Amino acid sequence: MTFQFEQHDPDTYRRKARLISVAMAGQLIVFGLVFSQLLTATFGSSLWLNALGVLLGLIATSLVFAVLRERPWMTEMRYVWQLKHHLSRVSGYLPTLRREIENGNHLALDLLTFYHQGMLQLAELNGRTLDDDSELLAEKLKVRLMRQEKGLPERVDGFDPDDLAAFKRG
Repeated sequence: MTFQFEQHDPDTYRRKARLISVAMAGQLIVFGLVFSQLLTATFGSSLWLNALGVLLGLIATSLVFAVLRERPWMTEMRYVWQLKHHLSRVSGYLPTLRREIENGNHLALDLLTFYHQGMLQLAELNGRTLDDDSELLAEKLKVRLMRQEKGLPERVDGFDPDDLAAFKRG
């Protein structure tokens, strides 16, 4: 399944991310306390029963968010989770991709372009800048110049995870 870049409002994303994080933490606390109280009331007080209650609370919270993940109001969160997942996958291949662009590999150039675009978008959504990473900026400029030399567009539309199969993990 291919991943396509989407445009999302950074302020909306950050507001929803904070709200969902607080809701998830609150839900974990409530579920953990409820399960701990039920277990200790049933079987007697024990550190292990309290720990089991917290673990059950974590499982219940995870299940609730797994169900809610597909809701329309979770669109931004779902997109960022997918973007982070794909960036993480590509980052495992970065040394190989960097070697391959020196050999003129078009696919490696596309994958590195995706990586840089994704990192930039992730930074924008999180309200950060990438100006402090000179190596990343230099590599991004190099990739852009290589794309211009080959007559390729400066940006890519997305990423196909199957493209990574052509490379060895770095």
